[in-house]
Amino acid sequence: MQFPADLRYTKDHEWIKLDRTTATIGITDFAQSELGDIVYLDINTVGSSLAAEAVFGTVEAVKTVSDLFLPMAGTITEVNPALASNPELVNTDPYGQGWMVKVTVNNAADFEQLLTSEAYAKLVH
Repeated sequence: MQFPADLRYTKDHEWIKLDRTTATIGITDFAQSELGDIVYLDINTVGSSLAAEAVFGTVEAVKTVSDLFLPMAGTITEVNPALASNPELVNTDPYGQGWMVKVTVNNAADFEQLLTSEAYAKLVH
């Protein structure tokens, strides 16, 4: 299981990649493996300004539905359009084509407060 070092992570199993004030967010390889086959994503928060740890959508797998939590406060600017017709991208490429949303973050410094790949790996093992 991989946890890329250039990303940060949450205890709720989201990952975040920050490029200045724009963040790309998805769920971790661990999370997708625990959920199983992902069949649908419900993310209708584009344009919404949300607090850190607020629910920004849900992910539906064959056996369960889970909330998605925003790692950092900000405004959702985009949902990955490929997931509407190919939600399984979250399973096959969670850190690449399976990204979920892009966010303009309120405070880029909050990134440093999130879990490093090493800390996240300890959390899930």
